[in-house]
Amino acid sequence: MERIQKVLSRYGVCSRRAAEELIKRGSVKLNGRAVKLGDKMDPKRDVLAVDGKRVHLAPKLEMHYYMLNKPRGVVTTLSDRHAKKDVSALIKGVEARLFPVGRLDKDSEGLLLMTNDGRFANMIAHPSRGVTKGYRVSVKPAASEAQLSALASGVELDGGRTAQAPVRVTREEAGRTVFEIALKEGKNREIRRMCEAVGLEVTRLKRTSIGPLSLGALKSGEYRELSKAELAALWGAAGKEKTGK
Repeated sequence: MERIQKVLSRYGVCSRRAAEELIKRGSVKLNGRAVKLGDKMDPKRDVLAVDGKRVHLAPKLEMHYYMLNKPRGVVTTLSDRHAKKDVSALIKGVEARLFPVGRLDKDSEGLLLMTNDGRFANMIAHPSRGVTKGYRVSVKPAASEAQLSALASGVELDGGRTAQAPVRVTREEAGRTVFEIALKEGKNREIRRMCEAVGLEVTRLKRTSIGPLSLGALKSGEYRELSKAELAALWGAAGKEKTGK
């Protein structure tokens, strides 16, 4: 018996976090009945459905791994019924149901990994693995040394202090500062909330790297499949070697 959210992730339906959201929303049914978090199932015997569509639990699933340059205005939460456009619509010609590894909020852009491999997604996205994500951030007004130092050393958010994060200024203009910052935590809207806490407003936020993988020359809205070398490097960054494919 396995937890249903784990089954949905393992068979490439969605990430484990997204599965939990679907279950909370009442969209997941087991043998015709709605399930709750923590419920378990037998993948060989039970019938699982999401939004009324049966989930086919194939014994062997071909894994896909893509990198996408997410444009602003596109959401990464595939379970958002009200979203006009989500990232799944940007990748064409792949029969597998891909889901995002981690999140970028609607107003953010840049590097996003897409896959149907739940184990890979959890390895890369989970904070305990310490995979660094790099961002380029534009803020207003111009940031002071004290504000930048506070961002680098950590600020108080929701009763907890953010981890230390390297900050490097790349451009300073009247009323505007652009800097690069590297995070390992990846909390919801963390950079925006960090900047707000020190009196800065984020006007543009772009993820430029995940571990050893950089966005490079990939244009907004474009995507490509990861190479075997890139995939191996990402698994290495997460502290575990990929077996199989």
